[in-house]
Amino acid sequence: MTWRPALAPSAMLRHDPVRQADLLIVPERIVVLNEEAAAIVALCDGTRTAEEIVAEFPGEVAGDVVEFLDRVRGEGWLR
Repeated sequence: MTWRPALAPSAMLRHDPVRQADLLIVPERIVVLNEEAAAIVALCDGTRTAEEIVAEFPGEVAGDVVEFLDRVRGEGWLR
């Protein structure tokens, strides 16, 4: 089965207009995302495969996108 990343039920992606930053809000933690990380997480809606998400970014950063998805999944923020 192919993984279709989606935010975990306990996680929310929000934009903070004061900080001008996207935030990943998870239990007992708020993670300030840089522009690239926010773009990746925004694509994690459960409809795209991990491969389709990686394909949205230039080839030279594909490895970084895979690593980021794996790390965020490991934290339990993606299902």
